[in-house]
Amino acid sequence: MASWAEFEQAEPALASRVRALLESRKHLTMATLRQDGSPRISGTEIQIVDGRLQIGSMPGAVKALDLMRDPRVAIHGPTTDPPEERPAGWVGEAKVAGVARQEDSGDTSHRFVIDITEVVITRLNEAGDRLVIESWHPARGYRLRDRE
Repeated sequence: MASWAEFEQAEPALASRVRALLESRKHLTMATLRQDGSPRISGTEIQIVDGRLQIGSMPGAVKALDLMRDPRVAIHGPTTDPPEERPAGWVGEAKVAGVARQEDSGDTSHRFVIDITEVVITRLNEAGDRLVIESWHPARGYRLRDRE
């Protein structure tokens, strides 16, 4: 796992693009695991402060209870459709997978720091006819793949 700062240090250009995508809208989608192991999708907001990716939650929120029981989490950035007139102009979407660590919030709310296990951007190639997948993993580093 890696902190946001470690990800930024390892892949500054990718980290900058991921951050821009994640911060392009206020509300993101977060996946956690329910007690029975099934997925739960919730809205969330992120903050990147002092090299740490953070999320918060209201007191007793089910997504916070999920993370306290099983800290695995995935966050999906806002998505938009590719422009019809120029599909290659699509900025893509960002995804971050990781493990949440609860921190003291100083009140009854919940605050978590996400330690990163993988970061992904999906976008279209210049011709707009292939999906491009850029990913970073702390152990294997940066990868670029494309597919039809």
